[in-house]
Order: sequence, then C-alpha cells, then structure tokens
Amino acid sequence: MASVTLYHNPRCSKSRAALALLEERGVEVEVVRYLDTPMDEAGLRDLLRRLGRPAAELVRRGEAEYKAAGLGPASDEEQLVAALAAHPKLMERPVAVLGERAVIGRPPENVLELLS
Repeated sequence: MASVTLYHNPRCSKSRAALALLEERGVEVEVVRYLDTPMDEAGLRDLLRRLGRPAAELVRRGEAEYKAAGLGPASDEEQLVAALAAHPKLMERPVAVLGERAVIGRPPENVLELLS
C-alpha cells in the first residue's frame, strides 16, 4: 500500500487521533504540517477534487480569520479557495489522502475509509 498523506496540525486532538489510528494499523504516513507548508490554490482545488466536496465543507467557519476575510454563507468557491490559501488555519483538519481519494478526519475514524 502506498503511504497516506495526512494534512496534520499537531495541536489538534482530532488530527493526533487520526495519525495514531493510521500508525496503529501499520500504515506508512507522510505528515504534512499544512500550517507550516500551506497549499496554494491549485493544490487546494486538487484536494477538493479528491474529497469530492465543495470548499465550504473544508472551511472552519468558527475561526476569526473566516470573518476577517469577509467570508460568509454567500461566499463562492473561488473566494473560499483563495481564503484557504491565504489563511491555512481555516482548513478543516485532519485531511487524509491516498491516491485519488481523500477524507476529512472528523471524526478521526473517517481516515480508515481510505484503507478499505
């Protein structure tokens, strides 16, 4: 099996739990600390394609940066992708990727879907 890429925030309990679940199963994990190495807009669009979800489902609306960026329920896909690129803290975490599939690890057990 190829390694799972985990977009990870070590300060997040859900992200730590997802990493532990993968490691407990002997899965090789490539950890990407997305706050230290943010994705650009093209990378985010590719991630959204793999998730099969709109950008609105990848955005953390409770963060101060959400309102500061002028985002709201009427924000379109382009605005959200641009905000995610400019403010990586807005990205829901963790996100696990294996090949052409990706899942948001909320709850952390979602990352196990990639293994089946």
